[in-house]
Amino acid sequence: MLARVGQITRTLHDSLRELGLDKVLEKATTDIPDVRERLNYVARMTEQAAQRVLNATDAAIPLQERIDAGADEILNGWHSALKAPFSESNYRDMATLTMQCLVDMRNDTSATKQQLLDIMMAQDFQDLTGQVIRKVTDLAHNLEQQLVQLLIDYAPSEVKRETPSSLLNGPQINPANKSDVVADQSQVDDLLDSLGF
Repeated sequence: MLARVGQITRTLHDSLRELGLDKVLEKATTDIPDVRERLNYVARMTEQAAQRVLNATDAAIPLQERIDAGADEILNGWHSALKAPFSESNYRDMATLTMQCLVDMRNDTSATKQQLLDIMMAQDFQDLTGQVIRKVTDLAHNLEQQLVQLLIDYAPSEVKRETPSSLLNGPQINPANKSDVVADQSQVDDLLDSLGF
């Protein structure tokens, strides 16, 4: 029995090599772990960026609340001072309060700017992860095209239908003007259905 399994395995291996599929399978076995690593990288970068944004937002909210409270304090103080009879000490106290609030506001707005800059810089992950996602998408597309072509080439003759040669030439620039082009996922699905898969 083991000899028979070995013979079947050898026949399968030789057939795959003759069809040139051993290289496709070899490429898939190296590319799929690479894709997994790339997607894990994207997930890590996205998580780090989200954490940076949340941390900066958490730091900026109290600063904004302090600015708001200072503005309310100045506004209420001046309203009271204007309604009360003139008193030099009241105006001096209000001037001191106003100056202190303005200094605090300047410091808080400076700190808020830094938090906003951190939020903006956290978005740098998009450039890096965008490149990785494009590579993963290209790989998935190439594997799909190779598998579709494999199905077309080796489908049973009773199921096989005429295939567009444009599939061999990569994606078409203007598929809407050509009737023999598989242009979207639903057409790929239809093709697979017609081949019995």
